[in-house]
Amino acid sequence: MAPRPELENGTSDGPLDRDGEGAKSKDGVILPAYSTAALVDDEQEETHDPWDLPALRDTGVKWSDLDTKGKVMRVVTSVGKICLLLGFLYMFVCSLDVLSSAFQLVGGKAAGDIFQDNVVLSNPVAGLVIGVLVTVLVQSSSTSSSIVVSMVSSGLLEVRSAVPIIMGANIGTSVTNTIVAMMQAGDRNEFRRAFGGATVHDFFNWLSVLVLLPLEVATGVLYRITDIIITSFNIQTGQDAPDILKVITEPLTKNIIELDKSVISGIATGDPAARNKSLIKIWCKTRTEISLQNVTVPGPANCTSPDLCWTEGNITTTLKNVSEKINVAKCKHIFANANLPDLAVGLILLALSLLILCTCLILIVKLLNSMLKGQVAVVIKKVLNTDFPFPFGWVTGYIAMFVGAGMTFIVQSSSVFTSAITPLVGIGVISIERAYPLTLGSNIGTTTTAILAALASPGDTLADSLQISLCHFFFNIFGILLWYPIPFMRVPIRLAKALGNRTAKYRWFAAVYLILCFFIMPLTVLGLSIAGWQVLVGVGVPFVVLVIFVVVINTMQSRCPRYLPGVLHNWDFLPRPLHSLAPWDRVVTSAMSFCGARCCCCCKCCRKGEDEEKASQMNRKGLEMYDNPALAKDEGPTQTHF
Repeated sequence: MAPRPELENGTSDGPLDRDGEGAKSKDGVILPAYSTAALVDDEQEETHDPWDLPALRDTGVKWSDLDTKGKVMRVVTSVGKICLLLGFLYMFVCSLDVLSSAFQLVGGKAAGDIFQDNVVLSNPVAGLVIGVLVTVLVQSSSTSSSIVVSMVSSGLLEVRSAVPIIMGANIGTSVTNTIVAMMQAGDRNEFRRAFGGATVHDFFNWLSVLVLLPLEVATGVLYRITDIIITSFNIQTGQDAPDILKVITEPLTKNIIELDKSVISGIATGDPAARNKSLIKIWCKTRTEISLQNVTVPGPANCTSPDLCWTEGNITTTLKNVSEKINVAKCKHIFANANLPDLAVGLILLALSLLILCTCLILIVKLLNSMLKGQVAVVIKKVLNTDFPFPFGWVTGYIAMFVGAGMTFIVQSSSVFTSAITPLVGIGVISIERAYPLTLGSNIGTTTTAILAALASPGDTLADSLQISLCHFFFNIFGILLWYPIPFMRVPIRLAKALGNRTAKYRWFAAVYLILCFFIMPLTVLGLSIAGWQVLVGVGVPFVVLVIFVVVINTMQSRCPRYLPGVLHNWDFLPRPLHSLAPWDRVVTSAMSFCGARCCCCCKCCRKGEDEEKASQMNRKGLEMYDNPALAKDEGPTQTHF
C-alpha cells in the first residue's frame, strides 16, 4: 500500500502528475496524488464528444416484470402522457401564432414605414437588411413577402429590387427557432445541441446570402431564370394554398386576437388612410352596398354622362355608383371592445405568448424525456438518425429534405416546424446532422406554399407574385446546391457546432448573438444605407476586409502556422478582451452576482460553501486509494488529513 502523502517536510516521491512531472511543486510542497480511477475518469471526460447523442436508458421496471395492475397503470400513464404532449404541442403552436400577431401589433406599422423609402430599397444591401428587420418585426416571412408583392403589383417596387428583400425575409424567419432554443439554457449539454440545431438554419441563410446576393447584383441570375419561366408558361390563376394548420389553431387564436393585415400593406404602398387605422380587427363580418349618388366633380369632362351632369355656378355634380362598406357583426376576440392602442395590446400579447411558449416548451421537453426510454427510444433514434446501407447512404439526407418540405407544407410555416424539432435536437432524439437536411427541406416547403398562394392571386398581379415566389424558391435551391451535396461544404454544421460550444460555455452569449445578428447589425447597415452608398462603402468595406483577414489568420493558425510570422501564431499580442470572452464573462458574472446579492444577500456565501464542499469531494476522490483507516488510527495529531 502506498504511504499517505504529506504536505510539509515530506521526502517520499509522489507519482507523476498529469503534466508528466513529479508530484513535488517548485516550492517543495508535495502535491496531492491522484488515484488511478480518477485518472481514468478524467481521460473519459476529455475524450467524450459533447455532440454525441446521449444514451436514453430505461430506468423503470421491465414490462415482463409487471403484474396486471402495473401493466394497466403503465398503459394509462403512457396514453395520458401522449394526450398531454399533444395538448402542450397545440398550445405551443398557438403561442407562436399569437407571438406573430404581437410582433405585428408592436412593429407592424414601423415595418410598413420601412418599406416606404424606395430610394433605400434600390440599394440591394439595404433591401436585404430591410427584409431581415421586417420579418423579425412581423415574425412571418409570408407577411413580409405579401407586402413586397403588394408593392410590386402597385408599381412602387421592381421585381429585381424585391429579390434582396426576399433573401432578407429568408434570414429573418429563422429568429423564431433561435428564441425557442434559448428556452433550454437550463441544461448545458441540451442547450449546446438545441442552440446548434437552431443556428444551423441561420448560418445556412447567411452563407447563402453572402454568395448569392453579389451574384444576383452582378448577373441577375434569379431574376432572369424566373422571368424565363413566367414568360414561357401560360400560367392561369388557380386556387388558394391549403390552410391545414389554421383550421386547427384558429378556434383558439381567433378568440384571442384578429388582425387586419391590409393596414401594413396600405402603409407600405402609401395609402394615407391606412396610417390612422388600427391593426386590430373590430368588424369581422361586413358587406358592401352600391348606390347611385350625386357626386361633385371638377368639371363637365368628369361627368359619367352628359345627361347626368348638372352645373350650378362653379359646382358640377353628376350621378355615380358609390360603394359603401356596412359593418354587420363584430369580432368575438377579447380585445374587440377594448379601447387600447395597438402598442399596449401588442405588449400584453407578447408577454402572454412568451410565457405560454416557455411553459409549453419546458413541459414538452420534460414529457419527452420521460417518454423516450427503453426500446421505444432506441427505435426512434435509429429511424431518425440511421443512414441507408452503403452505397445508398447519401440518399438519407435528401429523403429528410422531402420530409421537412412535406411537414412544412402541411403546417404552412417553416418557423413552426423548425421550432418543433429544436427541442428534439436538444434532448438528443435528432442529431444536428439530421436536423440540417430537415431544415433545408423546411425552407423549400415554405416557398412551395408561397408559390401556391401566388397562383391564387388576381390576373393583374399573378405574374409579379409568382415571379417573387419563384425567386425565393430558387434562392433556397441554389443554397442547398452550395452547402449540402458535398460533405466538405456542409460548413453551416461546423459553424453551428462551434457556436453551440461557445454558448454552452458562456450562455449569456446566446442573447448577444441574437440581438447582434437580427437587430444591431441590420439596423447599423440600414442607417449607413440611409446616409448614402458612399458612407456604406466607406465603413462596410474596411469591416469586411478585417473580417476576412481574421478568418484567414484563424484558419492558418490551426492548419499551417509555419507560414505565419511568429507574432501571428496566436492573438495574445492583442488585449485579452479582444480575443477572448473570459474577461467579458467575468463582467457579466459579476453583474449577475451583484443582482443576486441584492435579491438574496446570503446567495454568495451559499455558493462559496458549495464550491468548497465540491473541491473537498474532488480531493477525497483523487486520494481515495491512499486512505487506509488502519493507518489513520496510528497517525499523530499533527498529520494533515485530506
